[in-house]
Order: sequence, then structure tokens, then C-alpha cells
Amino acid sequence: MDPTRNRAIIDLPQRPWENIQQLIDAGDAAHLFEFIDQMSPTETARAISRLSAEDQGRLFQLLTPADAAEIIEDISDAQAADLIDDMPPEQAAAILEELDSDHLADLLGEMDEDDAEAILKQMKPEDAQEARQFMAYPADTAGGLMISEYLSYPATKTIAEVLKDLQDNREAYADYHVQYFYVTDDHEHLVGVLRMHDLLFPKRSASLDSIMIRTPLKLAVDSRLDALRDFFEDHDLLGAPVVDGAGCLVGVVLPEAVEEARRERTVRQFLGLSGIIGGEEFRTMPLFNRAGRRLSWLSLNIVLNILAASVIALYQETLAAAITLAVFLPMVSDMSGCSGNQAVAVSMRELALGLVRPNELLRVMRKEALLGVLNGLALGVLLGGVAYLWQGNPYLGLVVGGALAANTVVAVTLGGLLPLLLKRLKMDPALVSAPLLTTVTDMCGFFFVLSFASAILPKLTS
Repeated sequence: MDPTRNRAIIDLPQRPWENIQQLIDAGDAAHLFEFIDQMSPTETARAISRLSAEDQGRLFQLLTPADAAEIIEDISDAQAADLIDDMPPEQAAAILEELDSDHLADLLGEMDEDDAEAILKQMKPEDAQEARQFMAYPADTAGGLMISEYLSYPATKTIAEVLKDLQDNREAYADYHVQYFYVTDDHEHLVGVLRMHDLLFPKRSASLDSIMIRTPLKLAVDSRLDALRDFFEDHDLLGAPVVDGAGCLVGVVLPEAVEEARRERTVRQFLGLSGIIGGEEFRTMPLFNRAGRRLSWLSLNIVLNILAASVIALYQETLAAAITLAVFLPMVSDMSGCSGNQAVAVSMRELALGLVRPNELLRVMRKEALLGVLNGLALGVLLGGVAYLWQGNPYLGLVVGGALAANTVVAVTLGGLLPLLLKRLKMDPALVSAPLLTTVTDMCGFFFVLSFASAILPKLTS
């Protein structure tokens, strides 16, 4: 190895993005890719995010499309889509053509429709057609997760012909995920599957039809993510063929793709619950885009909080006469909200596992209401006892404890029902349940405390 090269690397700054910056300034494409290639995906994503937009553009201009594609595969789809969106369509198309089919479709799906179409027009017609086909499937289905890099052969082919094809195209097939060989009929219908070792021992003259595993396990192209997870939990396979409505082989789903999609769904749900609307957010994104995403959620919460506060405004005189109630208002609403969120979590989990259906409202309401009564009484006695010991007024304890018990019943029942109702309305339960539940429990909590207090106000102020 060239000693000057070693010295150059050793003299580089310590922080990776500064190393990359120095190599970009030097125009050293070979060493640039070598340096990035030895970094972990997490380090790569972090380092690239620290570069300016101009330097990010210079980075990908220095690299070959194949090298750039390897880097794109190491970072998240949202970050990669932002990088590609800033490239000329010709450069972006050359890089995307080096990606696996599923990754290509995911990236184009993250971009604006016009930008994605501009890139597709610069791609090879066959690659663009395949990308459009993959983009037509929802992202959380077998069609959206499958890859087209698989090997299939007509049932009439012999083992000798298959082995010759593998040898003749070994360079093209080197990047394929080849664990099984799929067998089709004259109309591309999936009729069988072969394992790798099935090609090694039979006679070379044997046809695939005579040695294949018939009626192979397969997935429908519209199979949803939870069904895919259950499939791979039940069947220890390294990949599963995907067929369309006519039974034609259209792709292969890998178990690791399903697991990655589940992780991404969990992240999206967490972001939604945290008020990040419109997908992932990174601090490298434009400031006004990030502000707009957050404000869309915060603005809605202002409206919901005004509705909750309006209840207090109706009982200003009661609150002014018994100011001690102000201490307990947040306690009643918060404790009830916690109970309601527990019910939301159980309903979400049961929906995901298929243990409950959106139309089983009465069953869920009955079970949660009974639990709400039990927990409400226990919590009401506890908080009411604290109020009595603090102020020495049993009526204060009765108001506070009764309000918490009543609000707990409402919160738990509503928390169990909301995910089912939202699911029936084709809305995302994970995103909408929490703010609705919080608003209702706040409003009801304030109402119960202040209305109960108004009914026996002289007892509280005497």
C-alpha cells in the first residue's frame, strides 16, 4: 500500500464528517468511498447529515453511481430521498438503477410525484416500468415489500439447463438473494419451488417438474404487514414467493424486509403520538418544513385545550368560592387520562393481534366499564382520603373522590372504544386516540369536579 496514502488518512481530522469534507475538497473519489465504506450505517447517516447541502452534492458527484447507491442503502429512506431530490434527474436515475427493486420503489415513494416522475423518465424503460409497478402497491403489503431479484425457470427446463444459466450469468446473479428457485408454467403461474441442494444430486437430464416441491407456500400480493409477520413466524423460510390475483409469480418477500417494515411502522406510530405529522423529521430538513409539520399538530391541540378549558369558564364562581378545588382539577384529569391510555393500549394490541374486531364495541365497552368502576372506586377512595386529611372537610373528599371515580369510568370505557371506532372510520387509531382521549377526560374531569362542588357548595365553604 502507498505509504503517503496511509499518512494522508492518519492526518485526517477525528470527526468523520470532517474527514469526508477534506477528501471532498481534495477530489479524492477513491479514498472518499473507501473511508465511507468502512463506517457503520449509523455513522454514515450521521456524517452525511453534518455536511452542507452543497458538500452533499459534491460528495455524490465524485462517486460512481454504484458507490453512491451503496451509501444510499446505508441511510434512511427519508434522508436518502432528500439527497436524491436535490440531484439532477439524470444523476439520480443512474444511482437509483443500482438499487434493489424494493428500495428503489421506497425512495421514489418518499418523493414528490413530479420529482419521482422526472427521475423515472431518465431511467431505462424496463427499470422504470418495474419501479412503477412496485410503487402501485401499498408500502405495507407483500407487493410493496417484495423484490424482483429472484430466479425462476419453466417447469420443462432440465437441471443441466438451469446450471448452465447460473454459470453463464454468475456475475449478474451475484447480488441476487438466491435461496430458492421458483418454477412456473407457460403462463408464469407459480407451480413449484426448488431448494439449492435440489439441483445438486438428481441426474442432469431430470426436468424441474419431476423434482420440484409442488404446491409451494406463497403470499398474495395484497397481504398486509401483520399477515406477513404471522406467515414468517409460522414458517421458517428464507423468503416467500408473491403471486398476483391470477397466481402469477411477481416477486419474493424476505423476512428481514418484513421486520424492517414493522420497525418503521412502530417509529411512525411513535412520531404520530408525539405530534410529528407527515412522516419522519430530521434536523437537517428545511426549517420551515419542520416548523409546518409541528404546527399542524400543535394548532389542533390549541383548539382541543380551549374546549377543555371552556368547562372551567362555566364554573368560575364555584372555583372562586372553593379555590382548593384548583389543586385537584389536574389530578383528576391526569389520573383518569392514565387509566384511559391503558385501555387504548390494550385495544391497539388486540386489534394488531386480531383478538378483537372494530365491530365488537358492546363487548369492549362492557368489559372496560366494569374495570373502570372497580379502579375508579379504588382511586376515588384514595384521592378523596387525601383531600379529607389535608383540609379536614369530608365533603371535599366526597367531591374529589366521586369525580375521579366517575371520570375513570368514562376514560377507561372511551379508551377501549376509541381505537375500534377510529379503525371503522379508516383512521389511524395510534395517531388520533391520544388527543381525543385527553380532551374528553379533561373536559369530563373538570365537569365532574365543578358540578359536584356546585351541588354542595355551602358545605365546601362553611
